[in-house]
Amino acid sequence: MTAVTLDKMLGIEYPIIVAPMFLISNTKMVKAALDCGVTAAFPALNYRTDKELREAIQEIKAHTSKPFGINLIVNKSNYKFKTQLQTVADLKPAFVITSLGNPKETIEVCKPLGIKVFCDVIDLEYAQKVEALGADMVIAINNRAGGHTGKIPPKELIDLLKANISIPIIAAGGIATAQHVQEALAMGAAGVSVGTIFIASEEADVTPEYKQALVDYGEKDIVQTTKLSGSALTVINTPYVQQIGTEATWFERVMLKNKWLKKYIKMIVALRGIKAIENAASKATYKTIWCAGPSIEHIHSIRPLREIVRDLTAPNP
Repeated sequence: MTAVTLDKMLGIEYPIIVAPMFLISNTKMVKAALDCGVTAAFPALNYRTDKELREAIQEIKAHTSKPFGINLIVNKSNYKFKTQLQTVADLKPAFVITSLGNPKETIEVCKPLGIKVFCDVIDLEYAQKVEALGADMVIAINNRAGGHTGKIPPKELIDLLKANISIPIIAAGGIATAQHVQEALAMGAAGVSVGTIFIASEEADVTPEYKQALVDYGEKDIVQTTKLSGSALTVINTPYVQQIGTEATWFERVMLKNKWLKKYIKMIVALRGIKAIENAASKATYKTIWCAGPSIEHIHSIRPLREIVRDLTAPNP
């Protein structure tokens, strides 16, 4: 039987997703990606109101009939989840990417409508759970991913999942060149999800300082912090990050050990972290917290998104 790859499932030219990035992905980026033969997704939380989210989906659909997706945070920290899921059901993007929670309700709503559901996973246990729930693919987030990262190296994670689940696997983390794409596909991935290098695209609506940091800093400057969301998040080790440290405070650690308070503390930490990231993305200040992954090593200039895709899809890397 022919393996189902991302390009075959969605009817696109290349098996590549321009990954949904919080406060970064926008309709310009999605439309440019679709015009280049790849697909893209954006976080529903990038839009403050349901009206704005619906308008964004409709804007992309008016531009092209090519498939794109919406990323939903499906845990309790996302109080907009129910409304966002209803919007997805009403407007029917080609796929949904679920993150940070149980995708059961999302799968039950979307599958009967023909909307594919791809679930972020970082280990085998969770991958097996979402497969049992009916996920169409898993997005295997490895330890080279930017933002909320995984713990397992790329090949080890893909091999582990391939041996134990039967649904296709999308590789996510550390992919920045055509050679990286080919290596992931050779490992058995059905496609790849690429994020960090697209922050340095002309279409991204972040500050020039953020984009320039991606050019100026390298892989050695990426560190993990738990101060922003309670979960491991990769950021550039700017002087401000060095000043505030990367570990949760003693009070936060104590509270996170209390099973009754844990979800509320994580919500407070996440909301505070979201505000810090939002300020860094949209304002030029000393207090800069810029999310990125190790693949910034391969960013050498700020370019149109189409040029970045062109390099990723080069036939002979």
